[in-house]
Amino acid sequence: MARQRKFYAWLCDHSVACFVLLTLSFLVFGKLSFDLIHLFSANADYLLDSGWTGLVDGGLQQLLELLATSCGAMLAYLIFKLCESAMVERLRHH
Repeated sequence: MARQRKFYAWLCDHSVACFVLLTLSFLVFGKLSFDLIHLFSANADYLLDSGWTGLVDGGLQQLLELLATSCGAMLAYLIFKLCESAMVERLRHH
């Protein structure tokens, strides 16, 4: 917990680094989440149509990859929100 507060305080104190991290996390979130709903839908349709054969032929692997991509996108979003909060805090106090 203390390490998280130190990182947040560091972000508040280093506005340029915070802004760069904010921008990078925004780009990563956008890249990872782009068309994610469409891909999940297509994967679900494929698995429902193909059944067990679809799972064996790579449908399950693709589903797991989509879930991992979703987790990465959420991590990028959380970093974005942390940086956003630090930037707002800095602007509010300076």
